[in-house]
Amino acid sequence: MASTRNILDSIDEAEDELVARHQHPAGRLRVNAASPFMLHAIVPLLPAFSALFPKIILELNTDDLNVDLLAQRTDIAIRIGPLRDSTLHARPLFSSRLRVLASPAYLKQYGQPRRVTDLSDHRLICNSQLPSLNQWPLRGPHGDDYIATPTVSASSGETMRHLALVGMGVVCLADFMTDADRARGELVQVLAKDTLDVRQPVNAVYYRNTALSSRISAFLDFMAARMNTATRP
Repeated sequence: MASTRNILDSIDEAEDELVARHQHPAGRLRVNAASPFMLHAIVPLLPAFSALFPKIILELNTDDLNVDLLAQRTDIAIRIGPLRDSTLHARPLFSSRLRVLASPAYLKQYGQPRRVTDLSDHRLICNSQLPSLNQWPLRGPHGDDYIATPTVSASSGETMRHLALVGMGVVCLADFMTDADRARGELVQVLAKDTLDVRQPVNAVYYRNTALSSRISAFLDFMAARMNTATRP
């Protein structure tokens, strides 16, 4: 595995030397992220990125579980949530607050939960693959985490969002996915006074023991600047 990584690094370094002669980042850049983050946070910024760096060829891949960067030939992976100890380098991008939400149509049919304990009488949308995401940041009689029991579950945050939009239940999602939905009134926050200010860290991770390639550095600098600017309270 180490020898394979060395070969890939040598290829990258050779490409970087060629690019440096022209003083413009260029070459293929492989980026992996969970589909909700790719769609809501990365894709809207790409027209501006490509206008600044037209010689960078983007390859975008989505996976809702963490991938092996080397096995998937990935230059940058976006990881949401606390990072495990790793040999990977990490670049913090921003953090995104978690909120408990429902559609107006759902609330009209099932009523507004007034207390955290009311959720036991509601339909809850949960994550089927990452149990930690079903610990909602709600202050209740038994502590500061509410363990949601699913009425319906999905492996993708984007599927969970769409389930909430069509009135299938109450969901807990990060702001980067739902800013536009909340601004349009298609999802509304519930139990706001009982919601803790919990934010998911978002990091870009990558393998490099030497200086970053110009295209990786260009992407990280661009995204970090704009994502920090776009972070909402």
